[in-house]
Amino acid sequence: MAGFPILDPLAAVVICLFILKVAYSIFRNAADKLVDKACDEETKTEMKKIIKETEGVISLDDIKTRLFGAKIYVDVEISAEKDLHLTEAHTIAQNVHDNIKKKFPLVKDCMVHVNPK
Repeated sequence: MAGFPILDPLAAVVICLFILKVAYSIFRNAADKLVDKACDEETKTEMKKIIKETEGVISLDDIKTRLFGAKIYVDVEISAEKDLHLTEAHTIAQNVHDNIKKKFPLVKDCMVHVNPK
């Protein structure tokens, strides 16, 4: 109408690009949830620090995180003294669990496995 016939196709291309960007964002978000994406490295580093500071933990052997919606699931393997009584080892694992859940309210579950060292 303004005498610029090229503007209609250009506007269509711009709108198409916006639609493609939103579609990519939705697809990326859905794909991340389907493949159990891990939480960010900053959060994981802070979790490692808290675990290593827990009394009775000799070393952190492994930590795995995964996002499920807005919640985080954590699997941890720690080493503790091999001569500990079962209840003492359980107490250490429970303390790791409680420390993680206290510091990170988005953690839905924290599974702790204790290895003898």
